[in-house]
Amino acid sequence: MHEHNHSHGPAGSPEESLALLNYMLGHNRHHAEELHELAHNLPDAEASLLHDAVKDFNRGNEKLAKILAMMKGE
Repeated sequence: MHEHNHSHGPAGSPEESLALLNYMLGHNRHHAEELHELAHNLPDAEASLLHDAVKDFNRGNEKLAKILAMMKGE
């Protein structure tokens, strides 16, 4: 795991918004991978719930990816 702060300020321009969203999506995907791996070290009931949470997390990431594509005109 890694440590980091979450003191990201609001983006001031469309380019900054795009860069921040792109960064956050990659960051979130990394966290989803970490949570998935963590689930393998938990008892079955907890692991199952954590896998469900990762699925929810990934659904949010898919929405962020769609926003990025829209911002890029894709």
